[in-house]
Amino acid sequence: MGFDPWDAAFVADPYPAYRELREQGRAMWCEATGQWLVPHYADVSALLRDRRLGRTYLHRFTHEEFGREAPPPEHEPFEVLNGNGLLDLEDPAHARVRRLVAKAFTPRTVERLVPAVRRLAGELVGQLLADGGGDLLTVVAEPLPVAVIAELLGVPEADRGMLRPWSADICGMYELRPDEETARRAVRASVEFSAYLRGLIAERRARPGEDLISGLIAAHDEDGRLSEQEMISTCVLLLNAGHEATVNTTVNGWWALFRNPGQLDALRADPNPEKLSTAVDELMRYDTPLQLFERWVLDDIRIGDTEIPRGAEVALLFGSANRDPARFADPDTLDLVRADNAHVSFGAGIHYCLGAPLARRELEASFGALLADSVPPLRLAEEPRWRDGYVIRGLERLLVTF
Repeated sequence: MGFDPWDAAFVADPYPAYRELREQGRAMWCEATGQWLVPHYADVSALLRDRRLGRTYLHRFTHEEFGREAPPPEHEPFEVLNGNGLLDLEDPAHARVRRLVAKAFTPRTVERLVPAVRRLAGELVGQLLADGGGDLLTVVAEPLPVAVIAELLGVPEADRGMLRPWSADICGMYELRPDEETARRAVRASVEFSAYLRGLIAERRARPGEDLISGLIAAHDEDGRLSEQEMISTCVLLLNAGHEATVNTTVNGWWALFRNPGQLDALRADPNPEKLSTAVDELMRYDTPLQLFERWVLDDIRIGDTEIPRGAEVALLFGSANRDPARFADPDTLDLVRADNAHVSFGAGIHYCLGAPLARRELEASFGALLADSVPPLRLAEEPRWRDGYVIRGLERLLVTF
C-alpha cells in the first residue's frame, strides 16, 4: 500500500507507507496531491526552519507571479480569516503579530489557567464515571479544550456550544483537496465566528476584563497594536489549533495505550506529573494528530539529489518524521519513558505552536484525571474507526467502560 490520503486503510495505519517512502529517498513527487513528499526527520526539521519556504507566498508574490490560481471570490471570508492568523503569516507581519500576541498570551496566563484545567478535567471524568463509561471523545476529549479556550477568551458559558461546530467546519479546509461543500461550511463558519468575535471585542473595549481578548486589545509596542482582524484570526487559531491537537492526541493516545497494555499498566501504577509529561510527549510522537504540514517553495531548494523549484509545494510528513529510525531508537515501539524525544508534532521555527504549553497542561490534566487512583481502570468497549480526513487524523469515537 502506497501513500494514499483518501484510502481508509492508509488513514488507519499510514506508517508502513511512510517506511516505504523513507526507503525510496528524501523527496518524492506525488501526482495525486501535486506535492513533493518529505518523509525524513532531518529534512522535515530543517525545512520547518528554512526561510526559503513559507506558509504563504503573498508577502512576496502575487498569485500570477507564483504560477498559482487565486482562490474563488466566494472563499474570501475564510481566506481573510486564515490569512491574518499566525499560522499563515510570514515575516515581517508574523514577527509583529506574534510579538504582540505574546504580550497577552504569556506563560503566566497559562499557569493561571492550570487550576481551572484540572478542575474541568476532573469534572468531565467524573461524569464519564457516573455514566459507567461512554464515548471518551465527546464526554472528555472534546469538552475540555473548548471549555479552556472559552475560559481564556472570556466566552460566556451560554455561547460555548457554538465554538466546536465552527472549529470543525473551518478545519475541514486544511485537508487535501477539500470539496465545495466543505468550503461552503468553512466560509459560513468563518463569517459567523468572525461576527461573534467582533461583538465580543467591542464588549471588551467598553469593559475590559482579565481575559485574553482584553489582553490582545491592550497589547501594543512601538509598531502599534493588533488590528481587529488580527485579533479575530488569533482567537480562531487558538481554538482551532488547540482544539484539534488536544482532542486527537487524547483519543489517539488512549487507543495507543489500549493496544500497549504493558505501557498503560506501568503509567497507571505511577502517574506522577513528570512521568505524565514524558508520556504525553511520547503519545504525540507515536501517533501525531497532525500528519502533514504544507509549505510553499519561495526560492529554489535542493533536497538530497532533488531540485525543487520556486512555486512548488512540499508536504512535510510529521507522522513519518516522528517514526524515523535515523532519529528515534525503535520508533514503532511506544515507550512512555522515552527521554530523548524531540518530536515535530508542535512544529519548529517561527511557526512553532504558540499554544504548546497550554496543550501540554490540558493533556496532562486529562490523562492524569483518567489515571487517578479514585478512577477504576478504563477498558475499551469496541474497536474504534478512523474518521475521514488524513491531515488532521483522529477517531470517530472511542467507547470505553470501567
